[in-house]
Amino acid sequence: MPDYDVLTIGAGHNALVASAYLAQAGLAVGVFERRPIVGGAVSTIEQVPGYRFDLGGSAHILIRNTPIVEELGLERFGLEYIDVDPLFFAPFEDGDHLLFHRSEARTIEGIEARFPGEGEAYGRFLDEWRPFAQAVRDLFLATPDPLTLGSTAMSGKAVPGDWRKALPRILKPYGELVDDYFREEKVKAPLVWMAAQSGPPPTEPLTSPFLLWHPLYHEGGMARPRGGSGMLTQALARHVEAHGGRVHVDAAVDEILVEGGRATGVRVGEQVYTARVVLAGAHALETFGRLLPEEHRPPNAAGMRVGNGFGAIVRLALSEPIRYPAHPDDEARRALQLICRDRAQVSAAYGDYLAGRPAADPPIVAMSFSAVDDTLAPPGGEVLWLWAQYYPYQLAGGRSWDDIATEVEASILDAYEVYAPGTKAKVVGSLFQHPAWLERELGLFRGNVMHLEMSLDQMFALRPFLGAHAYRAPGVRGLYLTGASTHPGGGIMGASGRNAAREVLKDLRRPNVALGRSVRRALGGDGRSGPRS
Repeated sequence: MPDYDVLTIGAGHNALVASAYLAQAGLAVGVFERRPIVGGAVSTIEQVPGYRFDLGGSAHILIRNTPIVEELGLERFGLEYIDVDPLFFAPFEDGDHLLFHRSEARTIEGIEARFPGEGEAYGRFLDEWRPFAQAVRDLFLATPDPLTLGSTAMSGKAVPGDWRKALPRILKPYGELVDDYFREEKVKAPLVWMAAQSGPPPTEPLTSPFLLWHPLYHEGGMARPRGGSGMLTQALARHVEAHGGRVHVDAAVDEILVEGGRATGVRVGEQVYTARVVLAGAHALETFGRLLPEEHRPPNAAGMRVGNGFGAIVRLALSEPIRYPAHPDDEARRALQLICRDRAQVSAAYGDYLAGRPAADPPIVAMSFSAVDDTLAPPGGEVLWLWAQYYPYQLAGGRSWDDIATEVEASILDAYEVYAPGTKAKVVGSLFQHPAWLERELGLFRGNVMHLEMSLDQMFALRPFLGAHAYRAPGVRGLYLTGASTHPGGGIMGASGRNAAREVLKDLRRPNVALGRSVRRALGGDGRSGPRS
């Protein structure tokens, strides 16, 4: 008899979401994580005494557009979300600023007051593309199907009116699409900079959906788990164990065991654990390049593109809160702070990246969530994260990140200091997570926080590659996939984990009675449909 029904490799948030759904369905679940804490890139530690640092994603936006927290009842397991409003704050060097609130009406009013006509244009942009954004969200919450992707995206529901007129805009670079709506660069820049968070530059064709997602920021809002981003994954781990599962830490999986073309378990050191199915939540390169025996690796897995790094983040412990002369009010500290002069700055940073150089003038997303959560810093203190783009993993001229890390960290803080003078004098501790650090410590190959590049040829049914898009490893029965390497990609969303759990339940032909009727409906049936592989 197997040790588990489902054995999950890795305890990133998608792997834990899938494990939680499967445990809630009554399956015996075992999770094996190589690090001493769960969470992967959604974890929090006390890096500086009294200061809690996130090690990865910090702004919980995407998951707010899913039913995961409610379906799993994560509040019962210690997750407390704090709503964050305003959503975004954009300061400018000349002392001007913009605020984007959860309320569309308040946002439109604020933009209109500063730039007459631009607020009205913002409202029109939201109204025209809200149905498309909602359709994309629905696709993210479903297993991708090459046959239905196009028809769904171009349906009357997704694009009201003539989709032939909408299609050229959908195919545009997002850095150009803003010109169809806005005249003022100070309105365009924060919208483009938020779209750039997925990775592709604003000049790349077929990327406008990264911008067209924007209406959902107002719909789902933004939140922070009290105590740090890792409190989400801590709650998920407690959920798994409360439903009879086991979460093993300091338990690195060395090999996926395959017998007769079926995954039968894993080897952890000298110990073997068996299972009916194996769910790999590791990076796809790890799963197909190291864990799976070579004779079972699909040939097309070799075509996955990781790219050459992405961004870097400076995490700071400060003795005092930050202040922006452009808007000294605390609401600036609460929001995501979009430090981007204009679109040219993003493009220039990407040009440096292509040349193998760290961005000389990086755009930044600053986060100071101690403004809404006083558990993150001691009284009077502040935590500040500075995410900057673009930074290559492999540097030109044979340089290494060990040689230049101190210099680049200082350059990011210098760029931020222009907007929030006096910040450098408040620093009492720091952590610099450059691309090599991200690979070494978090297993993010070549420092790509999205695992694989988020370009159209690696999205939807092409993620991680065609044939593995339905969360099943081709050629190995009983081996399933989840995580940022799979649809819909990176970010704190959990949709990959939820989708993967649904496919496992279908293939095991096990009624997920424990989920309850509403959850069964949300996951797409009762789990009794026949196997697909």
